[in-house]
Amino acid sequence: MKTTVRFAPSPTGRLHIGNIRTAVLNYLLARKSGGDFILRLDDTDRERSTDEFAEGIRTDLRWLGFAWQREERQSDRMARYAEVAEQLKAAGRLYPCFESEEELDRKRKRQLGRGMPPIYDRAGLKLTDDDLAKLAAEGRKPHWRFRLPNTSPEQGLTPLPTIVSWNDQIRGDQTVDLGSLSDPVLIREDGTPLYTFTSVVDDIDFAITHIVRGEDHVTNSGVQIAIFEALGSEPPRFGHHSLLIRADGHALSKRLGTLSIETFRADGLEPMAILSHAALVGTSDAIEPHADLDELAALFDFDKISTAPGRFDVHELAALNAKLLHKLPYEAVAERLASFGVGGGQPAWDAIRGNLTYLSDARDWWTVIAGDIDPVIENAELTAKAADLLPAEPWDATTWSALTAAVSKETGAKGRALFHPLRLTLTGRDAGPELKTLLPLIGRSRAEARLRGKRG
Repeated sequence: MKTTVRFAPSPTGRLHIGNIRTAVLNYLLARKSGGDFILRLDDTDRERSTDEFAEGIRTDLRWLGFAWQREERQSDRMARYAEVAEQLKAAGRLYPCFESEEELDRKRKRQLGRGMPPIYDRAGLKLTDDDLAKLAAEGRKPHWRFRLPNTSPEQGLTPLPTIVSWNDQIRGDQTVDLGSLSDPVLIREDGTPLYTFTSVVDDIDFAITHIVRGEDHVTNSGVQIAIFEALGSEPPRFGHHSLLIRADGHALSKRLGTLSIETFRADGLEPMAILSHAALVGTSDAIEPHADLDELAALFDFDKISTAPGRFDVHELAALNAKLLHKLPYEAVAERLASFGVGGGQPAWDAIRGNLTYLSDARDWWTVIAGDIDPVIENAELTAKAADLLPAEPWDATTWSALTAAVSKETGAKGRALFHPLRLTLTGRDAGPELKTLLPLIGRSRAEARLRGKRG
């Protein structure tokens, strides 16, 4: 069967690094196996879901380099969910309940007070036709629970097996005891279907073969496997990856706005730096920058993904971004450099790329090369002598060594006493690109002005 996966964000906010880790693992699985990647917008939350957020998700994914073979919106499939719900009702697997949140809370507290687990007591199953008619006459509307394939002692029935098990692609053999869970609500009082239900219907209809998502869904997967089976369908294969934590071992904040893809883009991070980090963090592969998604897909293997939490460090991401830039050819950045007002072509790129963390940093180095800077004079006598000894142009990569040799011979300065004053005066910086590549780009007239303490 053709591998088919889905990435299913809710359009209630912008994508963040946690979302993208899930997205890229699904994408790489599909890409490596020649399968399909579906974008499914889980937008049944009518109050919080917006078209603006939906478009923001598409924008972020396209910027990162994702392409999807199909897009679905759950809000377009409400009739389908209603149809399947009726099937479950007819089979006795979906039953109406009328307790309010307050009533359910009181029940849970009583159960805990008796030392019992706070599991729903299936009172809804005991309602007679007369009870249902009376509740309807009072104008009360039910929420609908899915009857899990187990029995509770008070029903006086022979206990059914309650253990759901599967071989998880990442975590190995997994089990969930349905007997420890309440029958889940699948449809709210207002008729809105919940994720636990809609996701199963979608996965069946779209022939999803693999569900790759966070480990916080493990218990949910046990419940959903029961729903797949109630609908006569074979569940997909599951893979539950660990969640990201901070570099210090603490959980990432639930407010991930500062780790959103929108923020990363504004900060100047490269798409492949973000994807490389998201794909490789928490795996046995080294976190290194890769040129494209095909390179990452070639590395993808469920066996490489650790069950230990992945440590996300924004500083490590910035360092990865720098490594990526240092490897990029000029052709890959030429258009963007031009948009920053950075000229100099290949020679300038070769000179400065080793000193960039973000591509926008190139603007500062272009100012050093071609703009007016205020020289920093540490040794006026030495820099004046260097100005006198500047050779005629054209200059090349040998000019710097020839100049420093001549200045050293005239002044006796060596090492830091020679090189540091010249670098400060010529660039206004303590460190930076090699001056053998920078000096020919700065040019003789600008270099002489700076060496004589003039703005240039």
